[in-house]
Amino acid sequence: MSKLSAGAQRPQAGATSTAERIAQHSVFERFARAGFVMTGIVHLIVGYLAIRIAVGDGGTADQSGAMAELAAKPGGTIALWVGAAAFALMALWRLVEAALGSSSKPDADSKKSEAFHRVKAFALGVIYCGFAFSAYGFARGSGKSSSSESVGLTARLMQHTAGTIALIAAALIIVAVGGYHIYKGGGQKFLDDLQGTPSAFVRRLGTIGYLAKGLAIAAIGVLVVLAATRSEPDKAAGLDGALKILGAQPYGVILLIVAAAGIIVYGLYAFVMARYAKM
Repeated sequence: MSKLSAGAQRPQAGATSTAERIAQHSVFERFARAGFVMTGIVHLIVGYLAIRIAVGDGGTADQSGAMAELAAKPGGTIALWVGAAAFALMALWRLVEAALGSSSKPDADSKKSEAFHRVKAFALGVIYCGFAFSAYGFARGSGKSSSSESVGLTARLMQHTAGTIALIAAALIIVAVGGYHIYKGGGQKFLDDLQGTPSAFVRRLGTIGYLAKGLAIAAIGVLVVLAATRSEPDKAAGLDGALKILGAQPYGVILLIVAAAGIIVYGLYAFVMARYAKM
């Protein structure tokens, strides 16, 4: 878990020690690892929904669509309640890591490197908080489409110049995050996150999964930029919008199936993370 370096300066030693004990508790770790499992399940369902879109069956191929699909299945509501708890604990782990650092990367050789890892941990914590809130909403039967919410938020921001500028800045950050995933997959940097010596199969899963995930995230950022610069908020429909635009291109069905396969591979790699991630 977040077994934080003993040498770090701790101005609030009591609170830090308590946070560390919670973060390192075996029950906490099991639930946090379950967050990876739920992430994998969500990506598998998103990939499945993208294939359905490719063959003309319709649907919403994003996080909210996956959770709605899961909620409609027998036992799906229970799975969503468990998922909400797992995502919440995963978010807490990441936020603790952001605040206190992590001993899983003791070889960090500069303050710049440590700062980068803490910022990344904070961003992941925020993302998992969003997943937890979404799973909670669908478990209660009040979940909302993330695509429509994205479009609505984009439209509101575009009513003001400052909002449009903020939207473009956020979009560029999204593109950068996608680029980081591509870099991490292409350079197999994800291996640093795993315990032991990964097999060739795990290496392939991670490489393909991160490349596919990175391209999808970057596409979302590009669409948000287009939406802001062209005053077309409907283009900012998140992953679902990106996949549907991809499917509308020449050879779109093939491209969409390939993208869906990549998302499914990332989902499978998330199961590997559940077992072997450094925590």
